[in-house]
Amino acid sequence: MSSGEPGGRVLRRRAAVGFILVTILLDVLSGGIIIPSLAPLIQDMEGGNAAAAGLYIGVFGMTWAFAQFVASPVLGALSDRFGRRPVILISLFGLAFDYVLMALAPNLGWLFVGRVISGLTAASFATASAYIADITPPEQRAQRYGLIGAAWGVGFIVGPAIGGILADMDVRAPFWGAAALTFVGAAYGLFVLPESLARENRSRITWAKANPLGTLAFLRSHRELLPLASVSFLLQLAHNVLPVVYVLYATNRYGWDLKSTGLGMAAFGVGNIVVQMLLVKPVVARVGEWGSLFIGLMFGGLGFLAMGLAPDGLMFLLAAPVFCLIGLFNPGYQGLATRRVSATEQGRWQGANSSLMGLAGVIGPLLFGYAYAWEVSPGGGGTPGAAFYLAAAMHVAAIVLALAVVARLPKPAKASA
Repeated sequence: MSSGEPGGRVLRRRAAVGFILVTILLDVLSGGIIIPSLAPLIQDMEGGNAAAAGLYIGVFGMTWAFAQFVASPVLGALSDRFGRRPVILISLFGLAFDYVLMALAPNLGWLFVGRVISGLTAASFATASAYIADITPPEQRAQRYGLIGAAWGVGFIVGPAIGGILADMDVRAPFWGAAALTFVGAAYGLFVLPESLARENRSRITWAKANPLGTLAFLRSHRELLPLASVSFLLQLAHNVLPVVYVLYATNRYGWDLKSTGLGMAAFGVGNIVVQMLLVKPVVARVGEWGSLFIGLMFGGLGFLAMGLAPDGLMFLLAAPVFCLIGLFNPGYQGLATRRVSATEQGRWQGANSSLMGLAGVIGPLLFGYAYAWEVSPGGGGTPGAAFYLAAAMHVAAIVLALAVVARLPKPAKASA
């Protein structure tokens, strides 16, 4: 072994991280572009009926999440068998074609088909997380997952802002922009993204690994993994309030136009990128992965509460700095979880985690979509911001569950005198 080989391995790892972050950035950027336009497009197809649009957005979100729930374990198992690179590429190319389909959709039925395809191919984040675990020592994973969050934040800043501007010109224009960006990301990955999973760490595909109902069995087979994943499930369930309710809520309660909703979402993205780039590393170093997880849960819940209480658009935006500290949750959570699975199971773990996110997405959109539809329907008599109060309550439940998990951890042995 040459003396320069370790340094070469470090450089290749850094380059691989850069490749995966750019791929994620383009993926999130394209997804963010359509956020300001999807709800108005559905509302236009329904003749301007806001209550019906709220229900349909809930159904569409549930459909997308159910498709992800079914497909994620399969794609996770495939990535453990054939490598991360082909799964990421399939995901990106499938998503690009899906955006084209939605741009051309003449009615809700075709839009529905597009969301199904999107859910089936939505594996880029789970597989990218497994990719990072492949090339990163366990003690550095929380920081690396913070970089994934930062890439997500950059995409979330620029995407909705661009989407809001495009939607002001044509409600379908953001879908074409998203398709173009996703094709660029797929082409980038095709030519420069290296494989991360060594052949000796690949495993065979079995029905137990690819079966979405086998997710719970996999989680239960690893001590502390199921309750830890349940904490994340509650957070993901609460987080569905934003894609389901945000655009309709801001336009109908605060009178924002599509450009304003896009820029408002970009403000939340700015807060997220600041947290991921500046706070994750020192916070994890100071309070550890569990401390980071708890801080994210607490401030995320307070942020949702502040959004529900906000009487005007300015106060709603002022909730962003509080809410964006939720970005401390995932680096701590992924750091804790990836330590509890072997190198041959990282893809399966990320597929199981993504499957749980999909399950939360099945329940959340219907829950929050129905809550919003009831709130704005004639004679509904709902409390403004009620959906955000419900999301805050879910964070409280997640904190209680996380405290119970910590209480059950083995106590460190006392040093002998």
